[in-house]
Amino acid sequence: MRHFGHLAPDIRKTLFHKEPVEFTADSPARTLAAALGATLYSPATRPRLADDVRKQAARGVTSMVLCLEDSIGDGDVAAGEENLIRQFTLLDEAAARGEDLPLLFIRVREPRQIRDLVRRLGGTVRRLSGFVLPKFTEERGVPFLDALTAAESACGRRLFAMPVLESPQLLHLESRAATLAGIARTVDAHRERILALRLGVTDFCSAYGLRRAPDMTAYDVQIVASVIADVVNVLGRADGTGFTVTGPVWEYFRLHERMFKPQLRRSPFLGQAEELRTSLIEHDMDGLLREIELDRANGLTGKTCIHPSHVAPVHALSVVSHEEYSDATDILRPERGDGGVLRSSYTNKMNEVKPHRAWAERTLLRAEAFGVAREDVGFVELLTASLQPA
Repeated sequence: MRHFGHLAPDIRKTLFHKEPVEFTADSPARTLAAALGATLYSPATRPRLADDVRKQAARGVTSMVLCLEDSIGDGDVAAGEENLIRQFTLLDEAAARGEDLPLLFIRVREPRQIRDLVRRLGGTVRRLSGFVLPKFTEERGVPFLDALTAAESACGRRLFAMPVLESPQLLHLESRAATLAGIARTVDAHRERILALRLGVTDFCSAYGLRRAPDMTAYDVQIVASVIADVVNVLGRADGTGFTVTGPVWEYFRLHERMFKPQLRRSPFLGQAEELRTSLIEHDMDGLLREIELDRANGLTGKTCIHPSHVAPVHALSVVSHEEYSDATDILRPERGDGGVLRSSYTNKMNEVKPHRAWAERTLLRAEAFGVAREDVGFVELLTASLQPA
């Protein structure tokens, strides 16, 4: 699979200076963490779940979480597990026919579910990339990761963990530092299995009876912004000790791709930037777009998504601009190893080699996963192309 692989080759050639690379579920963890992109959640109880997964893969989704936790009722867990076993059989058959599937993760409630589900999946576990671990703290996380280690040994397949940081202990100021230190100890001890850390901002807001409006980002809610900052401070460092931390969920989905269809029929995708930009704002997408940009500015990679209409904007804004790529490659040239300062090739900024090196390395990793846009191609062109009818 690869990002924007659902677009025709001639369209990709028009959009990209450097196309996204291909990757598989067996690619290195560093590659997969960068390529998660918009991770789409779906309740595990959906009766046509396999068809849903295949449809979203055909539309450009590269990672999905099949949820047995908050998205379904307490009384539906057993039925959700049984449905997952059936649906993975169908997905395995689709993959055997040559269909590309996204990276698939199961969000569980309890540690015992991990080993039980792996056993029940049998051979179809080869279509599973790992598990999402809810309300992760040191106390709760150790049993989850021990169960994952045992399940991995039992099935003989690499299985990743994506802990969700969403507990009240992490939010409350008096317990935050100790909770973060415990989480850091736990994930560091299982570093090879931790693909990414996910932020549960909805649970953070819930602890104080808060809910952000569609024109506000998570960073406008100061109590939430402070937690994000502390998580990145402790767990997202670029010195080799950190982990990929993903952006929080966006709860609103009034926008649907159909809103764009009349525009897409009227004009070529590279000739309607202002029209589409206006439509994005009118349909409450301005908050999402600002939050995606703020995610990256605050050290987060990718985003949790609960609606398919969020995927294309997240991926379009993940593409590295030609200017970013130019700056990053200039900074990382071998002859710049001793440091120094140089004027950017766009002649609009100064690039400091040593302070900007970590940024440049992250930018080139994102460029591998999402590609580099042509000099005259921006977010709107990428988004519009992604929404073209198949």
